[in-house]
Amino acid sequence: MNVDAVIRTLHPLEVRVLRHFSADEEITTDRMIDSLGFNLGQCNQALSWLTAKDCVTEKARAQRVVYELTDLGREYRDRGTPEERIVGHLREKGPARLPELATALNLENRDVGSAYGQMSRDGLLSMDEEKRVMLNADGESRNMTLVRNLLDRTGSFETIDDGDLDDDERTVMSGISKKRGASNSAFRTAEREEVTFTLTPRGTEMKSALERAGITGEEIGTLTPEMLKDGSWKGRSFRAYNIQFPPGRLIPGRRNAYSEYLDQVKDKLTSLGFEEFDGPLVETEFWNSDALFMPQFHSARDIHDVYYIKNPDHAREIEEPYLSQVAATHENGWKTGSTGWNYSFDREFTRRQILRSQGTVLSAKTLPRANIPGRYFGVVRCFRYDKVDATHLSDFYQTEGIVLGEDVNLRTLLGLLQMFAEELAGATEVKYVPGYFPFTEPSVEVHIKHPVLGWFELGGSGIFRPEVTEPLGIKVPVLAWGLGIDRMALMHLGLDDLRELFSQDIESVRLRRRK
Repeated sequence: MNVDAVIRTLHPLEVRVLRHFSADEEITTDRMIDSLGFNLGQCNQALSWLTAKDCVTEKARAQRVVYELTDLGREYRDRGTPEERIVGHLREKGPARLPELATALNLENRDVGSAYGQMSRDGLLSMDEEKRVMLNADGESRNMTLVRNLLDRTGSFETIDDGDLDDDERTVMSGISKKRGASNSAFRTAEREEVTFTLTPRGTEMKSALERAGITGEEIGTLTPEMLKDGSWKGRSFRAYNIQFPPGRLIPGRRNAYSEYLDQVKDKLTSLGFEEFDGPLVETEFWNSDALFMPQFHSARDIHDVYYIKNPDHAREIEEPYLSQVAATHENGWKTGSTGWNYSFDREFTRRQILRSQGTVLSAKTLPRANIPGRYFGVVRCFRYDKVDATHLSDFYQTEGIVLGEDVNLRTLLGLLQMFAEELAGATEVKYVPGYFPFTEPSVEVHIKHPVLGWFELGGSGIFRPEVTEPLGIKVPVLAWGLGIDRMALMHLGLDDLRELFSQDIESVRLRRRK
């Protein structure tokens, strides 16, 4: 691109730098601030752009120490230092005790004490027999004068360069500045790296081209309603617009798609009269499996299928009478009419703590307090060892629920499953398959067809067996389901892989929508 074309793409900050400095002149941020009125950020931005365009090049680099005025320093500069305020008060009001000075001048006791100590050493103040502070001379100490001069020299930039101080000033500055924790000091000591630039031959060529084209950097970039109203645009030059330049990207805020979907499911169920339940991630074997009539020798309770808690590894106790009633149900059926599993129930094993492996644990824990009739649900995070792939994760969410009542039956359950599969998952092809679970009879699995992944199981359901409900105090039919809400979201959001629900790719999350 030739020079005449490039100069019309320059930012006004770049134009002003090129127009202002000559070929052999040193360019520094301080000079740009003084002569062009830039702030430090504008200086750095302009130099960065011009360096990238090979218009300026670095000539030298040096470290320097500067002293920056703090908030406390601004207060001292504008209202006076503690020493100055104490002298002024004593001159006007006469002798006073230190606490009286602190109250009258709204200063901390330590600041008044420190100021008095310094001024007494300088011979400016002393105390009488009544412990009142007196002014010995109608003037200022050299230390006070030097501090005042330093505060006044900060100027609009509120900094002083160490190289501009003489030995006496540097000694005083060391007492009123800190490098770290400077909130209680007048100045903050900072180290800055100063880089000096000069124009390159290309920068000089650009400068000449700008002068020929009459581009000053003062051109109007935005025509505002105010300018149209007051006519200030008349006689002014305008920056050229490149209509081929891509517009700025607008990224509106939005919620995570999966989080939003979970709330939609909750809203749907609560609108149908369901009450939400929740519980801890750590459960005992008792509630996770034993209360669900899953025998303690069941293969799903192997260490390869559940995660054990290392410390503490066992709960202190299990609530009675549920422990004894569930134990008896396992051993001989208790009063349920069942023969049980015919083994000796291990009461030590049942206290073992694990990460819950199924959401049905909360359904079991809800039964002792449930209303009849009643409807309950939960969106529950579960943990189970599994090989991660497009339809399996090692930690996942399930939506769990129970419906209690004298009149509920399998037809009621199938209607709920249809709502989950069609309305909440968005599936068009659904089938119901007989299944087996230790805690339900009959048991039903619901399967849906994904357009890419094909048929997969959405979850299991059924009617709780008496061996589950009666030991927990329930004597009416209880419908129960545990469905993979991750898989429902997979279908609903039009995704092909469960891992996309928890992706770290912010662009993927930002653009995710239902297909």
